[in-house]
Amino acid sequence: MEAAEAVIRAGLLRLGGSMLEQLLAADRGHRGPRVSCGQGHEAVFTGYRDKSFDTVLGLVTLTRAWYHCAECGHGLAPRDAELGVAGTSMSPGLAAMNDRAAAAGPFAGAASLLEDLAGVRLTAKRVERAAEASGSVLAAAGRDRARLIAARKLVPLPPSPAPDKLYAVIDGTGVPMTSKETAGRDGKGEDGRARTREVKLAVFFTQHKLDQEGHPVRDRDSTSVIATFEPASVFAGLVKAEGIRRGADHVRQFTIIGDGAAWIWGIAAAKFPEATQIVDLYHAREHLHDLARLLEFMLGDRKDAWLAARLEDLDYGDIGGICKAARIYPLLGTKKAELDTALGYFENNAPRMRYHWFRQCGLFTGSGVVEAGCKTVIGQRLKLSGMHWTATGADAITTLRCQQASRPQDRICNTPHNQTPGADLITQAS
Repeated sequence: MEAAEAVIRAGLLRLGGSMLEQLLAADRGHRGPRVSCGQGHEAVFTGYRDKSFDTVLGLVTLTRAWYHCAECGHGLAPRDAELGVAGTSMSPGLAAMNDRAAAAGPFAGAASLLEDLAGVRLTAKRVERAAEASGSVLAAAGRDRARLIAARKLVPLPPSPAPDKLYAVIDGTGVPMTSKETAGRDGKGEDGRARTREVKLAVFFTQHKLDQEGHPVRDRDSTSVIATFEPASVFAGLVKAEGIRRGADHVRQFTIIGDGAAWIWGIAAAKFPEATQIVDLYHAREHLHDLARLLEFMLGDRKDAWLAARLEDLDYGDIGGICKAARIYPLLGTKKAELDTALGYFENNAPRMRYHWFRQCGLFTGSGVVEAGCKTVIGQRLKLSGMHWTATGADAITTLRCQQASRPQDRICNTPHNQTPGADLITQAS
């Protein structure tokens, strides 16, 4: 049965490829004696040339009109651009299939998967190059779109209906890089050299309701994910644009959640000063456990009871109570400096730790969704054993992973080939 299926599928693919060739042959791409070369000159028709490229139905050969620009010294085929195969040897359909496979796992495995499931044979290196090229184009288009949105030159339509609450949960994680990519960078290793580069991740989602126990419920299929290896100043622009696109200007409540890192609150204050800021409760609890370990030589057998009381203080947002209970112990020297640093985390984030009030408002207080994103979107593909990435390759695959992790409508509207170029894309703000 399996052998029969394979033979029949191979025959159908050959038949489909032949039909596709005949369909494409109906238009040979002749657009007159002259066409624009795209650089302000005119290219002259010189004849017909063949182009072979892989499709989901196998290898296809297209005969199309060829034009040459004497000024630029290069040739072009208008038909290639119309079909989406200019400068590539892979059809758009196969490229999309390749992107999904390459984003899901290692490139060799992706090549094997394409052959097993689709009957398409590609080398691992070709899978890699095609996926990284697609991801790079998608990332560049996303940055261009974000710049226009943040500058209010491109105005997205507001969500309809407008969500009640919108969240942006932000974090970062390291990705192993080649030595060339980390040269000159400080790291956390014993030799002080960096082995990774940080990718910054933001997960946006909406919330309309609470469950029967009063806990907030994330809206189904409301998640969109953005990420970049660029500095926080560049990432801030992407967060701003995505917030606008997701309706931050129209929701009743916009909330930003982070682990307490200063760069996260810098983005929040600069780009969305009106947003509610919340430190992830679980990170705050971890810091409280660290504080208890710092004081355990003073607390002795009362450590567990002291920690339980401080966790209760934290749940009610009583940061003053935590600091007062810790500072009654007369520490000196290094221990006092460590205590001041530990309590500084709570004191600097006190307005972001009003957990009792946040719960009364029906808000999320945890950053689990972005923690999961760091593990699933980034970790499960880019941090496997033995992997070392270039910045360009990691950014491209990360972009593909973010697109696939986002809500279904974003997989369509964020595809570069579905965008109208130039002035037609831009809606000028009044």
